[in-house]
Amino acid sequence: MNPEPSAVDTIIDAVSAVFMVVGAVMSLGAAIGLLRFPDLMSRMHAATKPQVLGLFLLLASVGLQLRTWWVWPVLFVAWIFQVLTVPVSAHMVGRAGYRTKHLHRELLTTDELEAVVQKAADKKTADRQDPGRQDSGRQDPDKRAAHDDGPADDGAPA
Repeated sequence: MNPEPSAVDTIIDAVSAVFMVVGAVMSLGAAIGLLRFPDLMSRMHAATKPQVLGLFLLLASVGLQLRTWWVWPVLFVAWIFQVLTVPVSAHMVGRAGYRTKHLHRELLTTDELEAVVQKAADKKTADRQDPGRQDSGRQDPDKRAAHDDGPADDGAPA
């Protein structure tokens, strides 16, 4: 006794199939971008943008196929973790790659970090040349005490 599939089941299956195929194609595109793009910044973009949407479509497809309400919160939490962690990790990888010069500057249209990195490099160079120039908040408390203008000790007994 096989029950006939209803029209709603057919529509859900069709939507689920479309979500699964599109999600898989987006994930495949992310993988190909990781292999084919020329530099770190381009690869990072390829790894994050389509991967998050592709995962969303695949999770939605799983949720539609299981047809139970309790699976949706679990799938939603899995997707939210991806949405929250992928941009942060991509930002950290991109920043580290920029600072270690693993990029092609000619491919950048706008370099918003150049001034910040140059300012930090200039400050580091100045600190190396004049070690006493460091901020007092970052100095060791014992070193600050040695530089305080306290009573002069001229060696004479008090």
